[in-house]
Amino acid sequence: MSSPNPLLAGLRGRCPNCGEGRLFEGFLKVAPRCGSCGYDLAKADSGDGPAVFVILIAGFFCAFLMLFTELKFSPPVWVHIVIFLPLTLGVCLGLLRPLKGAMLAAQFSNNASEARHD
Repeated sequence: MSSPNPLLAGLRGRCPNCGEGRLFEGFLKVAPRCGSCGYDLAKADSGDGPAVFVILIAGFFCAFLMLFTELKFSPPVWVHIVIFLPLTLGVCLGLLRPLKGAMLAAQFSNNASEARHD
């Protein structure tokens, strides 16, 4: 059996070690252990990395669409609010979990750990 690609497994929300078990317990809470292979997932910490990438990606995408809509159609402000507030929220929530999984998988594949100065 070949080992899975950790980044693809992380994007799917699966264990980066085996590719089978669940990476998350809830929406963003990392499971303490993989249910399939028993790999310790509690030691992984993605920090603020996924949020930064979500802000950059979603901000670029949504701001581009808002600017395009404003320049092309010149709608009233309430149209921007009705269309782009839910769109921005959906894009942000849709990207957050896969990007957090990819960041955790990147830690796994690079054997990254926190720096200690003991």
